[in-house]
This record gives sequence, C-alpha cells and structure tokens, in this order.
Amino acid sequence: MRSGILTTGNPNGGPKVREFERIFAEFIGVKHAIAVNSGTSALYAALIAAGVGPGDEVIVPSFTFIATANVVLAVGAKPIFADIDLSTYNISVEEIRKKITPRTKAIIPVHLYGLPADMDPIMELAEEHNLVVIEDACQAHGSLYKGRKAGALGHMAAFSFYPSKIITTGEGGMITTNDDELAEKLRRIRTHGQVKGYDSVMFGMNLRMTEINAAIGIAQMKKIESFLQRRRKNALLMTEELSSLDDMIVLPTEPPGYTHNWYVYTIRLTNPSIRNKLQSYLRNEGIGAMVYYPIPLHKLPLYERLGYSKISLPNSELASQSVLSLPVHPLMSEEDVIYVAEKVKEGLRRIS
Repeated sequence: MRSGILTTGNPNGGPKVREFERIFAEFIGVKHAIAVNSGTSALYAALIAAGVGPGDEVIVPSFTFIATANVVLAVGAKPIFADIDLSTYNISVEEIRKKITPRTKAIIPVHLYGLPADMDPIMELAEEHNLVVIEDACQAHGSLYKGRKAGALGHMAAFSFYPSKIITTGEGGMITTNDDELAEKLRRIRTHGQVKGYDSVMFGMNLRMTEINAAIGIAQMKKIESFLQRRRKNALLMTEELSSLDDMIVLPTEPPGYTHNWYVYTIRLTNPSIRNKLQSYLRNEGIGAMVYYPIPLHKLPLYERLGYSKISLPNSELASQSVLSLPVHPLMSEEDVIYVAEKVKEGLRRIS
C-alpha cells in the first residue's frame, strides 16, 4: 500500500507480482510462473497459449469443477469428457486413450482433491499424438508425483489461490511452465497481448494479478510448508480414526510414489443412498462436510443443452452420488479431527 503501486499494466507485472512468481516457480521447481487473477484465468490463458481454438477437442474429466470444461468452451473448442479411476477420482488413462481423435489438441488432467493424476502415461500418450498437456493443479499445491511437484509434470499447469485452497491471495491464479516461448506468450495474454504497452501482437485479455494479491501470496508462501504438514498430520489421524469403518466407507488413498497435499479429505459411502443423510447429520453437528462434486459436468444443465447428457461415465456418476469431504484444514487441532471422526461413526450408526 505504501509503495503506491496497486497494480500495473506492464506485461511483466509489478514488483510484488514478479517476486511472488519467482518464489512460486522455485517452490514448484519450474523455470517460469505467470501470475493471473484466478485459476480459471490460468486455464484459459494456457489454452490460448497452446493455440487451442474452434474445431479442436480437449479431453477433460467430467468429475471436477466446471471451470475445467468451461475454459474449453471459452476458446471455441469442444470439451470431450472422460471417466475417472474410482480409486483416485482422477481421469482414467485408458479413457483418455479411447477419446483421442484427429481433432484432439490437448488434455487437461485434474489433480483432484490434491492427489496427482497418473502423469507419466498421460505424457507418453501426448507425445505419441502430439498433444498439449495442461495440468489442472488448482487443488494440488505441494503435491508430489514420483518425486516431482504437481505443476512441473505437463507442458503447462494452472493453480488457483481461491480462499479455500492450500494458500490464498483472495482471488488469484498461476500458470507454471518450463517452456520459454509459452511463458512469453502467457505474459502477453494476461495483458491484452501487449509486449511493452499499446502494441498488442496477439489476442489477450486483462487477466492480471494485482500487487495487493501478490503481496498476500508472498506472505502465504512463507507458511505453505507448515500448512501442508498440518494437513498431512490431520489426514493421517482421520484415516486412523475411520479405519474400522471399511465396510461402510472407502477411505482416500495415497498410492506408492504419490504425495497427497490433503487439500480435501474425501470418503466414499459404499451405500450412496445414505450420503446426503450423513452430510446433513454432520452439518447439524457443526462440521463442514461438503460434496465435491454432486453432479458430474456432463449432467449439468449447461452441458445437457449442448448434447452431453447421454454420455455414459459410470465412475463419475457413482462418485458424484457417494463422495463426502471432511475437514482436515490446518486450523483443526488433533481433538477437532477426533471429534469429526467420532461424529462420522455416530452418524453412520444412527442412519444405519
């Protein structure tokens, strides 16, 4: 505030934006980080930089937040929905393989709930078919896949800093990449395609992050490791407390070689018909149990009108009917976690 620079139209960003970008790039382990004003803008800018447009197809999971598909519509391309692996809730590699056509231009694997998608085979498919891979890492700050950070696995990656995320800037997003040419395009895209100012050389929009948002991000990055450690501790305790319920719920997994950031701790009810009853019970007990996501994208009214409703994606549909996310955020104490677990057990007993 004292600097007097609240934001800037410079395509390279203001001093706080550049500092936040440098810190975040170092954290992810990439050459470039480009700050924007939301995770949606990050995905949108990445698609533009990849040259995705009318006539192109982009493969996306249906079990995710709507932004993943809406940005494809925004650039005039067609989202192609793929089913998920029920054990991870992430896009199925075999499903991707089935959905590739001569019109496919890109794949957007989502690291849902903070668990990375199986990126090595996805990148192999992309190389085989000359496709661009844009990680939707909006929930995956600090997650690891075979020793590498989410956000350093594809050609580009998009992060969100919405208040519920691992760290926040209020509103904000970031694109990460190791590609110098893509990074330069992204900086132009976020400022109306400008290079120096009033010299637009390509299509772009005002997608900039403000200096105020970046300053918050810098402060948050100093705490991210402690946030991640606390989430992991709470998630492991939650798993320990709920392990006796394996006949009624499926606990979240962390496959070998993966490190979950525990953005969301999601259980799945073996009997989907009691999911909503359990959620209501927990919320009445003061517990913020949430459903992410109650309707797969291909079943939402928007995509039904676009002709997607008859697609069969059984795993996505089952997950939407049976998942329930429990809080494990850093403000929770060990006693809070145990309380939530006890209420889950109590709720299941009463409902059953």
